[in-house]
Amino acid sequence: MIDEVDIVRTEGEMQTLVEAILQEASRQGASAAEVSTTRSTGLSVTVRNDSVETVEFDQTGAFAVTVYAGHSKGSARTSDSRAIAIRETVSRALDVARSTRNDPCNGLAEPELMATTVPDVDVFHPAPMDVARAEEVARACESSGLDYDPRVTMSEGVSVGNRQSCRVYGNSHGFVGSQTGTLHNLSCQLIAGDSNGVQRGHWHTIARDAADLETPEQVGGKAAARVVERLSPGKLATGRYPVLFSAEAAQSLVGHLINAISGGSLYRNASFLLDSLGTAVASEHLSLAEDPLLRKGAGSGGFDDDGVATRRKAFIDVGVVRSYALSAYTARRLGMATTGNAGGVRNLTLSGRTLPFDDLVAEMGRGLYVTELMGYGVNAVSGDYSQGAAGFWVEDGEIRHPVHELTIASNLKDMYRDVVALGDDLDARSNVRTPSVLIGAMTVAGQG
Repeated sequence: MIDEVDIVRTEGEMQTLVEAILQEASRQGASAAEVSTTRSTGLSVTVRNDSVETVEFDQTGAFAVTVYAGHSKGSARTSDSRAIAIRETVSRALDVARSTRNDPCNGLAEPELMATTVPDVDVFHPAPMDVARAEEVARACESSGLDYDPRVTMSEGVSVGNRQSCRVYGNSHGFVGSQTGTLHNLSCQLIAGDSNGVQRGHWHTIARDAADLETPEQVGGKAAARVVERLSPGKLATGRYPVLFSAEAAQSLVGHLINAISGGSLYRNASFLLDSLGTAVASEHLSLAEDPLLRKGAGSGGFDDDGVATRRKAFIDVGVVRSYALSAYTARRLGMATTGNAGGVRNLTLSGRTLPFDDLVAEMGRGLYVTELMGYGVNAVSGDYSQGAAGFWVEDGEIRHPVHELTIASNLKDMYRDVVALGDDLDARSNVRTPSVLIGAMTVAGQG
């Protein structure tokens, strides 16, 4: 791994190169230009059944150059930072722009929207790890999982990762912003079996700061507990039942919702929530907010991919759509203003009526607790929803036994309006932070 001094020096070098590319674009006649680049370096080690399976060390980085000839746009990429390579890359991008049709929505975001300062969101916590230490961590995790229960028979791999990166974006408004970051992770996947067959289970931990990771023993133990509880699944009769999505599974529900109110889907008429701004689309207790400035957040950053300053905002508030997620381009297509979401959303959190998880199961009474979703069966235009699923049957307010080979179906518009309550088990490991979500009723197709 490179150390902290190296990544800081790299940040300065990248800023200088971005400025040089922008100057070259101006010299060659571009009416405007923007450059983005991310340099990263990382180590990944995988151990499987006490043997080292892979050791990977990688360094990546390239410059993405976009130039404008009026409202025509052209792009080119290069990983070569020599002056001659920069000149050739800018020239190629301009050739593309001059042969591309004019689009009045093309262009940089307005200069007054640029981030004037880049706040410290506390995402850079270097903790260099050599191969020997990574192997030690992986073996400790795997051993903890295999020792958990004699029915845990095999490991499908434990991976340890450690990455540092530096992102720089600049444009011809004079804006050049940068952010360094780190990411540390540990994951474990295990196999368990009994007389009724085998099951797979996993767990992972990921954090900006290695000190915030779960221990190897915790990760291995959770992976083992999850796979053991899935053994000997029972059958489930087809019917209409309440469905409780685990915190992990619920992330996809938020993903479908944010995709439906994102500019790209909206201007292409490829969303089941067209013209939904200011309308109720979910249960009145539900809110979905973005916090790009969350300290140590997986998606934290002070500027978006257009250089626009990011800000906290609610996309959904008390069930009502308060904001779309727009870049400068998609906003123009819709006749609106950018929301600072070029490149996506940052640190989404779903909140609402919240119950302790056991109380949520008790309120559910009788139904399906979904812990895994398979395949992709969502129609983004109509909202029709049909997914393969596995999880647990709930009876008399208690989790009784595992079930699998199920299909759950409904329409997303109905599902969001039928969210009964959320659990107190927020999963904050990713850019989409969700608790468990209880839907009042869905069609469940089982084997019985």
